[in-house]
Amino acid sequence: MLAVRPAVPGDWPELWAIMEPVVRAGETYCGDRERDEGAGRPGWLPGPAGPDPTLRVLVAVDDGGAGVGPAPLPANRGGPGSHVANASFLVSADAGGGGVGRALAEYVLQEARRAGYEAMQFNAVVETNVRAVGLWRSLGFDVVGTVPGAFLHPDLGYTGLHIMHRRL
Repeated sequence: MLAVRPAVPGDWPELWAIMEPVVRAGETYCGDRERDEGAGRPGWLPGPAGPDPTLRVLVAVDDGGAGVGPAPLPANRGGPGSHVANASFLVSADAGGGGVGRALAEYVLQEARRAGYEAMQFNAVVETNVRAVGLWRSLGFDVVGTVPGAFLHPDLGYTGLHIMHRRL
């Protein structure tokens, strides 16, 4: 049984253990592949004085209470763009393909609606990340644009980044 709850500071070691291999692989997330734990934390589990006051972080936990997938849920932009949510998702390698991503995504969409967001937008879904693109499409997201060659995949070279969107 999977549960989703707000992340707490004590979750960080587990969340970093999920995040670090994904960051190092450089196949599905933009950002510095060499970032360390301190540089990774602000967007995934900031302290009370974090850089984004709209940021809520949710975490999927398994039956034993172990974190298997974090999902930050901030506004996509501030001011006049703050009615559109954004989110990021990671699933631990051990839990991949087991429905964690879908369960976490459905929960996050529900939370975004509850928080009053009108829509959700992903600004950078790597087009070769077939599982993520398929999941988002199955949940009603459309690719509203693709930035050609915006992502340097370590094996496939330059590939596009999809911008995906759906109304809530």
